[in-house]
Amino acid sequence: MAEDIHPLNRKQIFRKALEARAAGVLYDRDNSRQEDCFRGSIDRFCEIAEVLRGCRRVLDVGAGTGLLLSLLRHMGHECFALDVEDIRDADRVIFPSKIVEFTRCNVEVDPIPYPDGFFDAVVCAQTLEHFTYSHLAPVREMRRVLRVGGILEVDVPNAVCWRNRSRILRGKQITWDYRKHYLLAEPVLYKGKHFFPDRHNRDFTLEELRMLLLEAGFQVFGAHYLKSPRYRQGLDSLRSLASAVRDCVPSFRKSIIAFGRK
Repeated sequence: MAEDIHPLNRKQIFRKALEARAAGVLYDRDNSRQEDCFRGSIDRFCEIAEVLRGCRRVLDVGAGTGLLLSLLRHMGHECFALDVEDIRDADRVIFPSKIVEFTRCNVEVDPIPYPDGFFDAVVCAQTLEHFTYSHLAPVREMRRVLRVGGILEVDVPNAVCWRNRSRILRGKQITWDYRKHYLLAEPVLYKGKHFFPDRHNRDFTLEELRMLLLEAGFQVFGAHYLKSPRYRQGLDSLRSLASAVRDCVPSFRKSIIAFGRK
């Protein structure tokens, strides 16, 4: 393992992230999409940053808003991004200003455009659930570009979370809006195949996520249910009590995470 990029633990990373946010370093505070992502995801991002502190060169597959890479870049990592959409146009404050190399790539059918063993870590955060076809080939491709001993991070929605259980008990559907995202959804045609990226095509159980990484050839460690605190301030923080109660039962939590080593 390479020398640590930073010596900070998760709480220290969180404090540094808050300082960077206040200074306008992580993202434009007027960008509502980035602000919502920070509030809903920063706890998860700090856990990832703690685990990856020995990984200098990091690839984010399905980079989304780019906020995770913005944090990792701020912590000293060399960062690279892939996504099916050119998110530089929508979130220009992230990639050009943070010196993050971005490439358009559909990892369900495209090879990752880097050589074998190029990265110390690959992250795939809240992305696999949008894939249309089998997750195995893309995850094996992520393994290919990792060096020996490199780390893969994957986090996905928890199929058996409290929200899903309660909706089923009330006779409600647990997937996205049926009419918009399933009944009337138009596929995206790419290289002769049809894709439905604008919806969750499949959520996961913890055992399924472990199974995927093992089948792809990883040694799995750190697989668990993620706590889901949302960053709130003042009286608004009282709204986090419901999340704290739900999180007391691990399998009720909204998301799951796993780390694999090549």
